[in-house]
Amino acid sequence: MPMGMGRGWGKGRGRRKKMRMIGFIPQVRHFYPALPPIGQPKPPIFMTYEEFEALRLVDFEGLTQEEAGKRMGVSRGTVWRALSSARKKVAQMLVEGRELIILPQGNEVPKDIAEEGP
Repeated sequence: MPMGMGRGWGKGRGRRKKMRMIGFIPQVRHFYPALPPIGQPKPPIFMTYEEFEALRLVDFEGLTQEEAGKRMGVSRGTVWRALSSARKKVAQMLVEGRELIILPQGNEVPKDIAEEGP
């Protein structure tokens, strides 16, 4: 097969990530301990908007994972994975006194923009 004609060449790995609807872009995206670390500081922890939104909807707003999935436009399983990852990152931040930085992945759409449509 000639170069460039094979399956998936130049298109990256796997499926494209599905767009995630988020309620809002977090205004505060960087958290750090009040006291400087003793010794060599550990690298920061990075949380995605998707993880933040799952944490916000389930733990802050009190929605079920299924309800959160409907709001975000993803499956309950996807919410479960994002929520589990977000909880672990928050616990790690608190226990180890590390920075937490919330960053977009590029596949998030604020809900008000998603509802307008083309």
